[in-house]
Amino acid sequence: MPKKTTSKKINSDNLLGDISQKYANKPLDLLLSNAIIRKNIIKFADKKIRADLLKDKNYPYKVREDKYYMGRSMILAMDEAFRKAKNAPMVRKALVNSFIQNNFLKKKPQVEEFKKQFGFCPPGFLTIAPGKFCNLRCIGCYANSSSASAEKLDWDILDRIVMEKTNLWGSYFTVITGGEPFLYESQGKTIIDLAKKHQDNYFLIYTNGTLINNAMAKKLAEVGNITPAISVEGFEKETDERRGKGVHKKILQAMENLREAGVPFGISITATKNNADWILDDKTFDYYFNKQGAIYCWVFQFMPIGRSTSLKLMVTPKQRVKMFRQHQYLVKNKKLFVADFWNSGTVVDGCISAGREGGYLYIDWNGKISPCVFNPYSPLNINEVYKQGRTLNDVINAPFFKAIRSWQKEYYLEKGPEEKGNMIMTCPIKDHYEMLRGLIDKYHPEPMDETASQALKDSEYKKGLIKYHDQLAEATDPIWEKEYCQRCKKCEK
Repeated sequence: MPKKTTSKKINSDNLLGDISQKYANKPLDLLLSNAIIRKNIIKFADKKIRADLLKDKNYPYKVREDKYYMGRSMILAMDEAFRKAKNAPMVRKALVNSFIQNNFLKKKPQVEEFKKQFGFCPPGFLTIAPGKFCNLRCIGCYANSSSASAEKLDWDILDRIVMEKTNLWGSYFTVITGGEPFLYESQGKTIIDLAKKHQDNYFLIYTNGTLINNAMAKKLAEVGNITPAISVEGFEKETDERRGKGVHKKILQAMENLREAGVPFGISITATKNNADWILDDKTFDYYFNKQGAIYCWVFQFMPIGRSTSLKLMVTPKQRVKMFRQHQYLVKNKKLFVADFWNSGTVVDGCISAGREGGYLYIDWNGKISPCVFNPYSPLNINEVYKQGRTLNDVINAPFFKAIRSWQKEYYLEKGPEEKGNMIMTCPIKDHYEMLRGLIDKYHPEPMDETASQALKDSEYKKGLIKYHDQLAEATDPIWEKEYCQRCKKCEK
């Protein structure tokens, strides 16, 4: 039996202990505002992460390299965040306490308790869309948002979700999406209030950026534990075509406001068949990282859900390989923190959905819980779960979620380095639709909207995604076999 893989943690005693003792009277966040001290910590952390990952023989050698380069890029992004937050004390404090210590260094008894009870480690975070309301109508938006929609989670429910995941799972990272999160309000409470109440969590908020004026940027700096990921489609022409005329100018103003306030921010990009060939070009990243001050980027490949089930906008297998190469170049050579939710599979051990160890679940504005943001089939509703006196722990073990986790284990998680399935294509709904469709037909999770329901009745939709799997396997299997598995055999000799 191959040895079961485990995620590694950096030893906080080695990394921060000596510095904390030497400067015992100074807060750590203040120390990390010192560029020389940060440089020494980065040097140590880089060396330790590289040593720990490259000796972990549970993975092919090149997977270990991918993990190292991504870890390095995250460290450098954190360095940028501290540099830019020189005059934002609450931002520095949250970066140290809420993000670094709570998510990477802190011992979490909740994790051990969960593992003792259920036999596996809990998810690392949740993605929550607390409200459907949005001030834009973007073409193909997965949230199907519109200004006429008012569905939202009650504040008490939202607050309980964040509290429970922290107390039950030791989860201190929360992703907020929408609709437009900065429009959410319930019982007089907003997303800012959520972050203020849960200072132990660090919040990544996907936003269109149009509401981040000077006052909002100052609020974000004051609360400290929020980083906005602002959606762009490329440059002004492409962004305005999808999001509306004048939106790009508002985005640039939002970025200026955030820079002045010292709030770290990033961008999120949706790749389609129409822009996949250039969206990850150096020019794009030079513009947003070097000129506008972004420190990270999330890449979403268009999924045939939301307002349209058309497969025509999907990134083609050939384009996906090109994006895979460019993504690795940006992370390895340019040292940028860029995560592609489909092409970063080797970094995060494949699909992170369905509440797997270190992964996540998605909860929408109606309380429906699904494996991920892009898999719109829900076996449970959090409102009903709470009415029945149950908790998030009961959600985790829904049969539909357990079945997806079983597939994840069989495909790559519990396989030896040479037996793992192709980790370049690990998305259940996009890369392995026939498998997922079998689970949907067996467990009958509820479609989260009418479009998701129609997709189950559309035979051409099913045929198209199965064909996509075959074409993607043809394009990426040789890369996995030759560059990962065969290299693994050579490197371990």
